Amino acid sequence: MEAIYLDHAATTPIEQEVIDTMYPIYQQTFGNPSSVHSFGRRARRLLDEARRVMAKSIHANEKEIVFTSGGTEADNLALIGTALANRDKGNHIITSVQEHHATLHTAEYLEKEGFDVTYLPIYEDGKVRVEDLQEALRDDTILVSIMFVNNETGIIQPIKEIGEILTDHQAYLHTDAVQAFGLLDIDVKKMGIDLLSVSSHKIYGPKGVGFLYVREGIPINTLQFGGEQERKRRPGTENVVSIVGFQKAVELAMENKENRRQQYQRFKELFLRILRENHVTFEINGDYHTQIESIVNLSFPGANVEQLLTNFDLEGIAASSGSACTAGSVEPSHVLTAMFGKNNPCTTNSIRFSFGNFNTMENVNEAANRVAKIVNRLTS
Repeated sequence: MEAIYLDHAATTPIEQEVIDTMYPIYQQTFGNPSSVHSFGRRARRLLDEARRVMAKSIHANEKEIVFTSGGTEADNLALIGTALANRDKGNHIITSVQEHHATLHTAEYLEKEGFDVTYLPIYEDGKVRVEDLQEALRDDTILVSIMFVNNETGIIQPIKEIGEILTDHQAYLHTDAVQAFGLLDIDVKKMGIDLLSVSSHKIYGPKGVGFLYVREGIPINTLQFGGEQERKRRPGTENVVSIVGFQKAVELAMENKENRRQQYQRFKELFLRILRENHVTFEINGDYHTQIESIVNLSFPGANVEQLLTNFDLEGIAASSGSACTAGSVEPSHVLTAMFGKNNPCTTNSIRFSFGNFNTMENVNEAANRVAKIVNRLTS
């Protein structure tokens, strides 16, 4: 029985081209990018080229890219670093109740440090409302952090509209773009984005590397202490091998963006059609028409998350109950709870399926038939 992976939103397999690009670096380019000799200069050239590629992918300047260990560190640096550096301007931060825990737990930490944090609600369509943001904005608001695409529902948030609202306000706009990057067009200048987080392992690159875009001129405190790497914003010898792999993954993502979007949409539509043909009862969580192509979150009335995931796994189907960081937890999804209410059955009967490059029409068809068989058996 073929194991079928439908959890690309949690992490993606590494593309073979990325592996092939990284391997020679392990062998040949071991120099420290901060060293002045030829070995160091060779590593520095690779680092600089990767930074240019990252910057170009979001229409930024290479000086505005800070390499990190991934999306979580990028979110932490964006929120804590910006809050501490701008405390003289105000004490108020706005985020939303559906953010990734990398943002939510960081916001909770900032509350303990004396910051006042407003958590915007979300609605059954899975989106924040710009009207709620406008009402929450205060003269002392210094930072707004709203994710670009929700990692559980795949719903795209109104980032450009939020950027427009903040045009004449002192507050900086941060967005966690981990699920959006590589599929959606992102122009940080046109969208009014000041800080943006990206992770390599969501776009078929290596784990343990990402970047934070920090618009030039934004005061931001470092969270670590050491050398003067990354323009003194993130000390430590750079992970050149992984950064080069990340660069290749970004190049492939930019080249194939439209093809991937179309293909993932075909996968999603086929998957849903097979479920319907098999008379599976389900609801799509969130507004399907503003969902990213790679993700769909389905509620199966009469079913139970743990039961579903266990049976899917036994039948070779990898899916998720939502955020990978809470996979295995019996706690209801905080995102679906925010959308539908604390005791709504959706919070404990919903599964996220996420499609990617390692799917085919054939294995998506097979996966949908297996899922249909399991759901019908468990809910009959």
